[in-house]
Amino acid sequence: MRDAFPTLAQRVNGHSLVYLDSAGTALKPTGVLDVMHRAYTDECATIHRGLYSLSTRATARFEKAREKVAQLLRVSADEIIFTGGTTESLNAVAWGLGRQLLQDGDEVLVSELEHHSNLLPWQRLCVERRAILRVLPLRCDGHLALDTLDDYLSCRTRVVAISHLSNSLGSVTDIKYVANRAHAVGAVVVVDGAQAVPHMPTHMADLGADFYAFSGHKLYGPFGVGVLWGRAEYLKAMEPWRLGGGMVRSVSHSEGVIAAEVPHRFEAGTPNIAGVIGLGAAIDWLLAIGYAPIEAHEAELMSVTEGALGGIDGLSILGPGATRKGVLSLVMEDIHPHDAATILDSMGIAVRAGHHCAQPVMERLGILASLRVSLGIYNSQADIHRLVGGIQEIRSILGRGR
Repeated sequence: MRDAFPTLAQRVNGHSLVYLDSAGTALKPTGVLDVMHRAYTDECATIHRGLYSLSTRATARFEKAREKVAQLLRVSADEIIFTGGTTESLNAVAWGLGRQLLQDGDEVLVSELEHHSNLLPWQRLCVERRAILRVLPLRCDGHLALDTLDDYLSCRTRVVAISHLSNSLGSVTDIKYVANRAHAVGAVVVVDGAQAVPHMPTHMADLGADFYAFSGHKLYGPFGVGVLWGRAEYLKAMEPWRLGGGMVRSVSHSEGVIAAEVPHRFEAGTPNIAGVIGLGAAIDWLLAIGYAPIEAHEAELMSVTEGALGGIDGLSILGPGATRKGVLSLVMEDIHPHDAATILDSMGIAVRAGHHCAQPVMERLGILASLRVSLGIYNSQADIHRLVGGIQEIRSILGRGR
């Protein structure tokens, strides 16, 4: 499996690369890169507009990728919208539908676990529409306080925006439960699935959400392409957030604009064609492996990581223990995460340090930053041993109370 990822063949600072930042972006297998190269060479043409062979082939591969996303989520292809990433997808729902839903005094519920991308659009929209932003609290164990969910819902709740899997702690949220309770008060459920899709099956019928967003680059695919799935009835009611070529049926100065049908009405301009085709290839690659072996492999690695790190004095692992997926964050009582990450980089070990675009999470936990280890299918126990050895060396150099 590792041989499929050319990035892993390089040496960093004189060491073989250990890549443990898949929550930031996953590495790309050769098959995805080859498909994208072909899109820029053999089929380099814009889509949906040309009557010549290159354009016809590019259009067919682009729309085939839409079908592959639909297969991944088990939904209809005409409910799939291609965007620039999860951030754009979530903003699209906020501005395209949220403005219609919210009036003075209405409420939006977010959680204390959210990435900024699923917080800032709703925060700003609430200010604009004079609505109330409510926040479902995070427990000390890294899980949301779902037992208090009904206390934060009301007849004025219009939107519940929530992450499926936390990018900072690895916490998994029971989306089906949230959706059932939110729908009971008539709210629309918008899910940030950027971290969940690479690690676990995400079938929309099982989750019960109304919108679901994710990014290609977290899923072993290319940068600059994302997905927004929405229920057909909401997509038909939603206003396009971008206007331009490709999203109209007709335009005139006298009669204005008649928009194209869903999903094309939401895909103005020339899209990231090679990126979408590359995403389709990444989905093919992922489904050929299957989620069951991916989950088993990552669970074993996470158990090894927790066990090894848990024995280091002065180190605390944040979050939900054995239920976490893909992500493990830690702090050392006397060493700044940025210092630790810099030293690990000198050893060829790539991890993330900072607030992970989730500052409210850090505030809730009483810290400014953490050191984040995030796993991909290409990681091995040898990677974890290198990490643990690196951290032990850091503590021997910088730590107190050894």
